[in-house]
Amino acid sequence: MPELPEVETTRRGLAPHVRGRRIRALKVYERRLRWPVPAGLPARVAGKRIVSAGRRAKYLLLRLESGALLVHLGMSGNLRVVAAGSPRVAHDHFDLVLDSNLALRFNDPRRFGSLLYVRGDPLAHPLLTHLAPEPFARAFDAQYLWRITRGRRVAVKQLLMNSRLVVGVGNIYASEALYRARIRPRRMARSLTRPEAARLVRAVRAVLAQAIRAGGTTLRDYLRADGSPGYFRQRLYVYERSGKPCRRCGTPVRAITQGQRSTYYCPGCQK
Repeated sequence: MPELPEVETTRRGLAPHVRGRRIRALKVYERRLRWPVPAGLPARVAGKRIVSAGRRAKYLLLRLESGALLVHLGMSGNLRVVAAGSPRVAHDHFDLVLDSNLALRFNDPRRFGSLLYVRGDPLAHPLLTHLAPEPFARAFDAQYLWRITRGRRVAVKQLLMNSRLVVGVGNIYASEALYRARIRPRRMARSLTRPEAARLVRAVRAVLAQAIRAGGTTLRDYLRADGSPGYFRQRLYVYERSGKPCRRCGTPVRAITQGQRSTYYCPGCQK
């Protein structure tokens, strides 16, 4: 599913096309998303100017002159910039048509994505208000990570994926960050030392930054705003490389299941 790098890549791709533009129309072809798109939403947003394109965790925030649109890509969604009126394909669910004759087109085979309107500050919305620090924020540092791991009887990979502790580190990037930090995913979080916590913070930031530069990771459905795939898959060290030699030491990469999700690690490099 799209994770922080994919959402940030989408935001960066959309920003120059939407900033300062007015919404000519919102055309909804399928209202049955994760939450039904309100019937009155097209009339509410028509004619409004988009002030900026932001992001909080895995949510895209299109701030309007008044209020904001909150978009989540779900498990299989993508938001692309297309020519207004261009032919639709299967699973295209809405077009946000702009006064530039471009449209933001949302495609989502599983329909777990969402489009919501927020009247006031979107950061005060219940979906966002309790979210943890961003991985690149100053608040997410070695001291913070070491402190939140004390006494926690949970595997360190599961802790990294808890959005109430740190946002945006999904399954792919948790495996990759732990590999770079040389920490096994099944280690109890409370066993991390201060130096290991510092190493893991650096690894999380490094892998996310590299993924953003590569345009995210396309495994199946994800596409960037211009319709092209993300290329970070070619730079993965362990994810989906079970049985293949570790790029660093040559030991075969192993796969295990944690919390019903696949986890990959190198038994030679990670302790």
